[in-house]
Amino acid sequence: MNILVCISQVPDTTTKIAVSEDGLSINPQGVKFILNPYDEYTIEEGLQLREKHGGTVTAITVGGASSQDILRTALAMGVDEAIHVTSESKDSFSVSNDIVSAVETLSIDLVLFGRQSIDYDSFQTASTVAALLDQPIITMVSSLAVDGTSVKTERDIEGGKEVMETSLPCVLSVQKGINNPRYPKLPDIMKAKKRTLIERTSSNVEPRVSTISMELPSSKRAGIILGDTEADISELVRLLHVESKVI
Repeated sequence: MNILVCISQVPDTTTKIAVSEDGLSINPQGVKFILNPYDEYTIEEGLQLREKHGGTVTAITVGGASSQDILRTALAMGVDEAIHVTSESKDSFSVSNDIVSAVETLSIDLVLFGRQSIDYDSFQTASTVAALLDQPIITMVSSLAVDGTSVKTERDIEGGKEVMETSLPCVLSVQKGINNPRYPKLPDIMKAKKRTLIERTSSNVEPRVSTISMELPSSKRAGIILGDTEADISELVRLLHVESKVI
């Protein structure tokens, strides 16, 4: 079984984000970028499937030069090859086309995504790739098993679980908790730094979505400090009823 794991580079969740002067993107100055947390489970699931069924696991990312770091993380975890598609586009449609262009040059049985990227939260790339490949897709997968050419999955739905089955080749997006991602060992990290990445150029498909503006949430709060006297409690109830209208 040949598996393609699609990964992305995102800002560290502990990084303080600022908007660039153009108001269209984040300011990368001082921002630490990491492997998208959901993609750790994607890589691990690909590796476990390879251990059970043989074949290869290839990692791919679409992004600038700095995104090569996450490919080396994937190599240190154990993937066989890593593909870097050079592109600065953040539009899901153009990124999906870059991934599909790579898939069409490989013999891929299963394309794996993380549930979502934690930066733009579009939830679109996995479904778009499946549509462009004309392959079935199952999202939010919390467990899966491959038997021959069929894939049986369990996915999270509101208030429960849903069991679904499809055939290979297909596209899946996996959920946090599907496995416990392994930590790369220091020797593997050092070896990964010397590995050669497969470089590809972007397909340069025209983006279909553009950012009009970007801004951080307002931090202003109308804070009112009250004590614990009966008058304060009465005033709190009045404010919740009259102004906030929550009671």
